[in-house]
Amino acid sequence: MADPASEKPERRGSKRTKRSRRRNPDGTMTLIEHVYEFRRRLAYGLMAIVLGGIFGFIWFGTKLGPIPSLGDLMTGPYCALPAGPNGVRIEFNDRGCELLQTKPFEAIMIQLKVGVAAGMVVFAPLWLYQVWAFIAPGLYSKERKYAMTFVGFASLLFAAGAVLAYVLLPSALKLLIGGFGGGQFATALAGADYISFMLSLLLIFGVSFELPLLVVMLNQVGVVKYVQLKKWRRGIIMALFVFAAFATPGSDPFSMLGLAGALTVLFEIAIQIARFHDRRLGKKRAAEGIDNLDDDEAAPFDYTPSTADEPASTSPAGKTSTDDIT
Repeated sequence: MADPASEKPERRGSKRTKRSRRRNPDGTMTLIEHVYEFRRRLAYGLMAIVLGGIFGFIWFGTKLGPIPSLGDLMTGPYCALPAGPNGVRIEFNDRGCELLQTKPFEAIMIQLKVGVAAGMVVFAPLWLYQVWAFIAPGLYSKERKYAMTFVGFASLLFAAGAVLAYVLLPSALKLLIGGFGGGQFATALAGADYISFMLSLLLIFGVSFELPLLVVMLNQVGVVKYVQLKKWRRGIIMALFVFAAFATPGSDPFSMLGLAGALTVLFEIAIQIARFHDRRLGKKRAAEGIDNLDDDEAAPFDYTPSTADEPASTSPAGKTSTDDIT
């Protein structure tokens, strides 16, 4: 019969083992350790989102120095519409521009929804770091570099798309609300409908701006070549205009043309990046004589395995490894 006292050191050791899972420099884990790590990173990410939601909820009605309140930023395009007897927007009292609340607790739910969305954007580095910390141990150094570059440009493009949508929104609202009806309609937008329309427009523009980056990444890994993109250029531009016509929630020409025009410019930049990449890769392959090899001749690659943290290098004979070629 086992002595109960002898089991205590094993329990303490098992606790130390669980704590040591958090520090595994070689990135190796068992399945249960991956589950524990995922649970921990998920908890930290949710905590960052909750903190961001609290920050956004407070920011909705509070100015942060020279930065306007989040509520003023959201209602700015609507309040830019002309008001009064000859305008299209109704003002119910002397307090100025206000959205219409048609349901109980609608205002607090709007403030909560907008606050969480803004908080996720402001606190994005915190919860994105948790995602990165979970997947980074399983990547090679070169893959980490590509991933960091992809995330950085993706964040900038999403922000640029959202800013463009915000700039185009006043013109779109002026056309959609004041451009039709011949003066027979007055506008007092419900808060939930207006906020949903605005958030969906910001999201659609932000996500759409990621499409050219996806083309660049596909070209980097060899899935799409510059020759193919050049051949498909006219079809891609046509598809972008069709996509913008269906993607914009208001279906107004300002949003559609703005999104299609911006995507066309970004796709052209992506095509030129693919052109430069393929040209540089072609010169490298020609210098190493890879394209001139016979079918039964081995490629001059370095097949020596490397560790996860070892940077890409060349072989002793001066030949480039397979990671450099791809």
